[in-house]
Amino acid sequence: MADSHERRPTHRFSRRVADYVRFRPHYPPELLAWLRDTIDFTRDWRVADIGSGTGIFSRLLVENGNHVDAVEPNDAMRAEAEAALGSHANFASIDGTAEATTLLDHTFDLITAAQAFHWFDVAATRREFRRILKPGGHVLIVFNTRCHGASHFMRAYDEFLRANAVDYERVDHRLVHEGRLQEFFGEYREWRWNFSVFHDADGLLGLSASSSYAPAPDHPRHHEFYRALRELFDAHQRDGRVEVLYETEAFRGRIAD
Repeated sequence: MADSHERRPTHRFSRRVADYVRFRPHYPPELLAWLRDTIDFTRDWRVADIGSGTGIFSRLLVENGNHVDAVEPNDAMRAEAEAALGSHANFASIDGTAEATTLLDHTFDLITAAQAFHWFDVAATRREFRRILKPGGHVLIVFNTRCHGASHFMRAYDEFLRANAVDYERVDHRLVHEGRLQEFFGEYREWRWNFSVFHDADGLLGLSASSSYAPAPDHPRHHEFYRALRELFDAHQRDGRVEVLYETEAFRGRIAD
């Protein structure tokens, strides 16, 4: 069955790349302003973007002028990032994992992980990040988190996923709680930013399809899942759209000895 293959973190998104590119939200440029204000981040910093996927966060850094080594184990997602960003001289695409990046020792001023840290082995990743960071280097963990209780639609959508998705609660990045961050960092700083994205019916279905917990086309619950999701959209849409509310959550720190 295809789902057993997709349970492997490095393969779960292989068939979801097109929807990921079209419908996943981007990250606010205000986040880079926070880094400039708090750690004197500049375009001269070399950055390793780990679990870089299709390059959504890498693009923000590349367009800021940073040299970015984007490390991604999924072939399809990495190929999409290369197609989108490969023309930039300050972008390099790397086949690797958080636990084994293949990058050189003590090379990077900043390591970023956007929408990816919940897939990492904390202890092994911590060792690897210490190896590739320059002395005094920083790590930034970022998530775009849906504000599940912010509206009637947001509550209904979360309830729908809990009831109908394949393994929503097992892979939800909200499992990255304070204790796990403290285990990784020790001390860290937080930053948050709210925004929203409006989707028509195709957009909501595409956003859902980009998630690893949505039933794949060959899953026996695929058609029922999207039929019920369309009904949910119809019940909550206003002028043919629903508003998906997000909070960008950023956690920045150093890795102590």
